[in-house]
Amino acid sequence: MRVVGNDGEQIGIMPLKQALSIAEEKTLDLVEVAPQAKPPVCKIMDYGKYKYEQAKKAKEAKKNQNIMKVKEVQMSVKIEDHDFNVKVNMAKRFLENKDKVKVRIRFRGREIAHKDIAYDLMKRFAEEVKDLGQVSSGPSMEGRHMLMFITPTTDK
Repeated sequence: MRVVGNDGEQIGIMPLKQALSIAEEKTLDLVEVAPQAKPPVCKIMDYGKYKYEQAKKAKEAKKNQNIMKVKEVQMSVKIEDHDFNVKVNMAKRFLENKDKVKVRIRFRGREIAHKDIAYDLMKRFAEEVKDLGQVSSGPSMEGRHMLMFITPTTDK
């Protein structure tokens, strides 16, 4: 097997027992890094320290990633202007926090016959928040609810 030292230098091709004895005299571990290679490649390293560094990198990457949550704003077809503005301000706050917004209009009773009013309401809602987010999934019916998803615009 091909043996690589702790600092990356090539030690050479040797049998397993000789590689193990070299690793043991340096009080390090012999780790197989490329078993599919011909001959297989092993590295002499401190495996505990290596695992610790990998865990540290993974934790740092997880800390830096942005987890997008879905926040919901519910309205009805007969919403007043002030209530509508309150819902728009809620959605803007969610979008500023980089959260996805799910806008839901619920239909009660015979309101379902007036889907055109709901489409206009959704269009007006999207127009109000267009500076902070864009519509990722347009208005669509799902049972007695009309749904629309708005994702925040990225500042890249």
